[in-house]
Amino acid sequence: MDSWHEFWTMGGYARFVWPAYGVAFVVLLGSGWAAHRGLRRALARVASRVRGGRR
Repeated sequence: MDSWHEFWTMGGYARFVWPAYGVAFVVLLGSGWAAHRGLRRALARVASRVRGGRR
């Protein structure tokens, strides 16, 4: 690749490549967010049981 323009246009396939990157990025963010939320819920359940809450 000789120029930035060629990089951004991806040899004419940019309209397919960049949205694919965008979708992958959104999926990865969503997956990380769901994992974080699940961890927080699990830790809250454990803390509740340690404090003598519902079994």
